[in-house]
Amino acid sequence: MDTAKIFWSGRSQAIRLPKDFRFDGAEVRIRRHGNAVILEPVASDWTWLDAIAGKLDDDFVQAVNEQAEPQERPELDKLFR
Repeated sequence: MDTAKIFWSGRSQAIRLPKDFRFDGAEVRIRRHGNAVILEPVASDWTWLDAIAGKLDDDFVQAVNEQAEPQERPELDKLFR
């Protein structure tokens, strides 16, 4: 099991990660799970969603890109004149 050194930087506690555990980017997401502290990279795009939801089918993509036709609502027109 690998370990990391803990040190203080000003009033903040910091951890020096070994080379194999380095992150790309300037920021990580942090959370607790029981006694564990979990660090996760902050995604710069939405490709991670494919792993959870799977590939979106063509029907879904088409539905997202469709523009709804404007609705006529004369009752609301009276309220907002």
